[in-house]
Amino acid sequence: MRIRDNKLARQTRARQDRDQGRGLVFEKKLTVEEQLAHLDEDIRRLKIEFDVYFNGGAKRPPYDTKMRVEAHIKRLGDDRTLTFAQRYHFNSLATRYAAFRDLWRRTMQGREEGRDPAALARSSARSQPPGDFKRSTFVCADVHQDVGTIRSLYDSLVDAKQRCGESTRDLSFPRFHRLIAEKTNKLKERLTSDRVLFSVDVEDGHVSLKATADRD
Repeated sequence: MRIRDNKLARQTRARQDRDQGRGLVFEKKLTVEEQLAHLDEDIRRLKIEFDVYFNGGAKRPPYDTKMRVEAHIKRLGDDRTLTFAQRYHFNSLATRYAAFRDLWRRTMQGREEGRDPAALARSSARSQPPGDFKRSTFVCADVHQDVGTIRSLYDSLVDAKQRCGESTRDLSFPRFHRLIAEKTNKLKERLTSDRVLFSVDVEDGHVSLKATADRD
């Protein structure tokens, strides 16, 4: 029986080697959360690629990457198995991408008309009046475990920054979550409440993120 097992193992390895040689590499199926995380990262990278192109660092716009991101968005948008939280996360990503896509389109149009693309990009980023932004509040008891609330806080902050023309280039969600966790741990040492109230607002054209004790 051991000889047969060894033979089957060798046949399996040989078949895998042939498949890899033919480019037939089978990847494990990603969860919805993993797909959303990949989409978030892909949108961030695509924005960087467009920034590089508009600043003269690339000869061609990253249309191939753009098509892959849009295919990913369509695939997730058609998935009817998404939970409410997953759908909310997806809608936030799709809205952010739509804002970037409109910005890129107007910047490309400006390049064709001979206008300064950098100046156009800055003015387009401020095209949405900050006054339309409504103050958002989020209550969280455990910033380490309540990822959904921190994600909503992050999306609100990114939206506010985009409306005010502030950069979000270095504001990835993992980095934001880590910073919020560190600040909250220090804040709780001075508070009598375990629940923290976060608020995102626009004051005098600048984004404001505050954290206080929740007294309710």
